[in-house]
Amino acid sequence: MSELAKPIALLLCDDLLFSSSIQGHARHLGIDLRTARTPEDLMTLAQSCKPRLVLVDVHTPGLSIADAARELKEISAPAIVAYGSHVQGEVLQQAREAGCDLVLPRSRFVADMPSQLASWAELGKSAL
Repeated sequence: MSELAKPIALLLCDDLLFSSSIQGHARHLGIDLRTARTPEDLMTLAQSCKPRLVLVDVHTPGLSIADAARELKEISAPAIVAYGSHVQGEVLQQAREAGCDLVLPRSRFVADMPSQLASWAELGKSAL
């Protein structure tokens, strides 16, 4: 796959080790994954590259998932996959209500991501 044909995905996550793991999977699959550590950085990246997929840790400090989902849909309408702690189900419910296309507990995200990341990025919303 040429550099120009690579699907672009964004990741909002302030956990460097977890981000590195996801980055490794993306690189192996030929996905151009760009990482943001803050909601502000995510929006800047989204405006500049118009991603097909955005992965969001709903527990990122300063994140309003409702505002982020709305802004992302206005910028480029990417597929949004949100994940977070199953213990804080209300935050996951907020992500669903905000219009995220797929909302998963972190454990399920970790289990599904290696096999699903390519289809999420290649197909965008139609894969979800």
